[in-house]
Amino acid sequence: MTQNNDVGIARAPEQIEAALRESEQRLRWLASIIESSDDAIVSKNLDGVITSWNGGAERIFGYSASEAIGQPITIVIPQDRQGEEREILTRIRRGERVDHFETVRQRKNGVLIAVSLTISPVKDASGRIVGASKIARDITEQKKNQELIVTLAREAEHRSKNLLANAIATVNLSQSSSPEGLKEIIAGRVQALANVCSLFAATRWIGAEISEIATQELAPYFERKRTLIDGPQTLLAPDLAQAVAVTLHELATNAAKYGALSKSDGQVRLEWSHAVDGRLQLRWTETGGPAAHKPTRKGLGSRIIEQMIVQQKGEVRFDWRKDGLVCEIKVPV
Repeated sequence: MTQNNDVGIARAPEQIEAALRESEQRLRWLASIIESSDDAIVSKNLDGVITSWNGGAERIFGYSASEAIGQPITIVIPQDRQGEEREILTRIRRGERVDHFETVRQRKNGVLIAVSLTISPVKDASGRIVGASKIARDITEQKKNQELIVTLAREAEHRSKNLLANAIATVNLSQSSSPEGLKEIIAGRVQALANVCSLFAATRWIGAEISEIATQELAPYFERKRTLIDGPQTLLAPDLAQAVAVTLHELATNAAKYGALSKSDGQVRLEWSHAVDGRLQLRWTETGGPAAHKPTRKGLGSRIIEQMIVQQKGEVRFDWRKDGLVCEIKVPV
């Protein structure tokens, strides 16, 4: 027996069988692609009733195929987004395709997820639109990452502006009788800011531990136990950590030039504790050095310390004693 094709040419039975096998193979191949896809691939009729539901849809939405097929597609649409489905079906009936529509859908357990939808009309053999195919991709993690990037960018902008403001303030307050001296002073203060920023990296900019700040700034003077630090573990926010770093740099520099650290047997002790009112108390005590005399006018170092601490809503008190300078600082943490 032979059969005519569309142009009237007879086809042998083996040709017909071969064409059928090829068609079946294509269908199986297509079905395998759909079933193994990580994306949800779903079909529905023009009433919005689910007619097919692949493995990706099960993984993304939590419903099995037996639970979903025959149910309205609105089982995965949050109540406040039901109007989207009416608009989608209206566009599908007009033969339109909806590309990469980002929205929110709901899993079986009630958890909301961000998805990207692509929806296309499905036609029967006569070309009449009878339903729609929908591909949904879970982009929840992608959205979270995008939001995190935006948040980090804003935080980086804030921190960089704050760091630059502190750097500009130290430069503006710096003075010296020579260009080389001025360069040295500015470099030291900017280096103090850079040192504390390196500590922020370890905590992802949450802050810096005060003992680590003190160790960095006083490291050049630790030989022969000339410098002692003592206090409870306390993590300072970035702004306060920068202020404390510059303050300790100024105190250490002054002590090395004019105070206890300028003498071989001089010592510095840095202690901190938490006051009853919740503020952090720092006490810098110098001993064994020249007698400290109250200056007739404020020096640049003390002005920088006061400016940095006052910006943090703190207080500074200097006490010039016969056996050395004592500086007490209180700041909210």
